[in-house]
Amino acid sequence: MAKIGALALVGSGEYLPVMQDLERALLESGISKGKPNRYLQIPTAAGQESKERLEYWESIGAEQARRIGALQEFLPIFKREDAFNSEYISKIANAGLIYFSGGDPGYLASTLHSTPLWEAIELNWKSGAALAGCSAGAMALSGDVPNFFKMKNLGIPGLNVIPNLRPIPHYNKFFGWIPDSAAKIVMKAPVGTVIIGIDEDTALVTGLDAETSLNENIWQVHGEGGVHILSGAPTARFKAGEKITFA
Repeated sequence: MAKIGALALVGSGEYLPVMQDLERALLESGISKGKPNRYLQIPTAAGQESKERLEYWESIGAEQARRIGALQEFLPIFKREDAFNSEYISKIANAGLIYFSGGDPGYLASTLHSTPLWEAIELNWKSGAALAGCSAGAMALSGDVPNFFKMKNLGIPGLNVIPNLRPIPHYNKFFGWIPDSAAKIVMKAPVGTVIIGIDEDTALVTGLDAETSLNENIWQVHGEGGVHILSGAPTARFKAGEKITFA
């Protein structure tokens, strides 16, 4: 676990200039731990969207890779059977940064949960590669993902990277977009879960430097907005540069 990679929960802005410095820092963190200068996009959360939308994710990822001087790989994991494809799995180890973009968090979690592809991602991250999730990508990394389609049911098992955190991305706009019934589901997390709101163009990051560590639950805010502790711990707002320690 000593070489575990950096981890970023991003409220919005993946692959855009606003996140360029952070994404370069994440990749450099992976490189410093012996990983290659390769930026791997996992677009699974958008796997049910249109061909044009998927091409959009690929194109802006390529633009960001050029800006930060990295090689880009867009891995077409759109359905669960793709996460058992040995060709795709073999590419995971050849990345310094693995990035989950936006879409449907429940679809992402259920597609990758308990698959060889996810096992490979987790192994690469635990050996030094940086791992990032934006919007749905951040939500899916939790232990429990809200089930927006069956709101009376329990949540969907997440990828469990942050088992006791539930990130709410786009926080400064999120509750204006969804009905009250959905808001209640988001705010009803398992006992022991800390619910955090991450504003747009903002990220909460751990393991990027010697002063932050997932093992110690020490995180730092990056970006233009704030990170808000909403439930499960004393409420507070933190801005860029400030550190948060979760019990």
